[in-house]
Amino acid sequence: MDAVQAIADPTRRGILRLVWNRELSAGEIAAAFTCTFGAVSQHLGRLREAGLVTVRRDWKRRFYRADKAALGPLAEYLERMWASQLDTLKGHAEAEEVARSRRAAGPGGRTRGEGKASASQRRTRSAKHARPRRRR
Repeated sequence: MDAVQAIADPTRRGILRLVWNRELSAGEIAAAFTCTFGAVSQHLGRLREAGLVTVRRDWKRRFYRADKAALGPLAEYLERMWASQLDTLKGHAEAEEVARSRRAAGPGGRTRGEGKASASQRRTRSAKHARPRRRR
C-alpha cells in the first residue's frame, strides 16, 4: 500500500494526527477511537506497511510515531489540512458561542433577568405604591 492510499482512510489520518508530534502506544491510540482495538491494530499495520509510522517495541507494548520524512511532500499537505480544519473548528465554536449568547439575551438584547425585577421585587414595589384600602 502506498502513502496516498494509506492516508485516504479517515481513521488512518486520525491515527497519523495523534502520533504526528509524539509517540503513543497502540492502546493509547485505540482509546481515542470508537472502533475495536483489532481494527486500530490493522490500521496501524497498514500505516507501518506504507512506511508512514515507525514502531518501537518495549517489552510487550509497541509505540508508534509518524515518520514525517517518509511522507515527503504529503507531510506539508497534511499539516496545512489539519491547520485548516482547526481554523474551521474554531470558527464554528466561536459562531456557536455568539448564537448561544444571543439566545440567552432574548428579545430586546437583554440577557435573562438583566433589567427585570424579580417577582419578590415586583410584589414589594406594588405594595409600597398601592392605594390605601377604604373602610366601609
